[in-house]
Amino acid sequence: MADTVKILICDDQRMIHETLCEYMEAEGFSCVSAFDGEEATDKFRSEKPDLVVLDLMMPKKSGIDVCREIRRESGVPIIMLTAKGEEIDRILGLELGADDYIVKPFSPREVVARIKAIFRRVSEKPADADEQTLSFPRLQVSLSNYEVRVDGEAVACTPKEVELLYKLCSAPGRVWNREQLLADVWGYDFYGDTRVVDTQIKRIRQKLPENEQWGIRSIYGVGYKFEAKP
Repeated sequence: MADTVKILICDDQRMIHETLCEYMEAEGFSCVSAFDGEEATDKFRSEKPDLVVLDLMMPKKSGIDVCREIRRESGVPIIMLTAKGEEIDRILGLELGADDYIVKPFSPREVVARIKAIFRRVSEKPADADEQTLSFPRLQVSLSNYEVRVDGEAVACTPKEVELLYKLCSAPGRVWNREQLLADVWGYDFYGDTRVVDTQIKRIRQKLPENEQWGIRSIYGVGYKFEAKP
């Protein structure tokens, strides 16, 4: 898969592009560069990348605005770069739909490792696709093709949203605490905190219509559970 994967790098520092492209191309990825926010949205639409590495602070249009625009159109994985390292920036980016974040300065090997981890999770399919498809009244969640359907219609979700929803749906009625969800869905490679789980749950709830047959319930002081009527 690696030789067909296209990565869009959005950053105003040419050294970042040169360094990341060198490491990514060594792994078989192809790279496309954008040096400001307007060019980033244009390149996203014209190049149709498989993943976006997006700097938070860019001229003409911020990474936050670019992330928001991409999410209106696509669930393509997004890794945000931030020089600030401030919690509010990380949480805002994740709230808008970024799948991961990396704080500058960073090791290019770390960026490549995060990218490979995202594609590894998405590309790993079971021998029997039905083994990773969960069905409830009006709802289907599938890890075999990273798809969520409500009333037969596909709902645009990011890979992390699909993984988190699938995890909750895999054991209806079970209460998952935030630490469990963070460890199981983001894994040891993710250096976030449990509030990341809250932001992703909020996004999932915004996308799935409320109904009496199933829903994600908050358990005060603990975490979340998925409830479904038989």
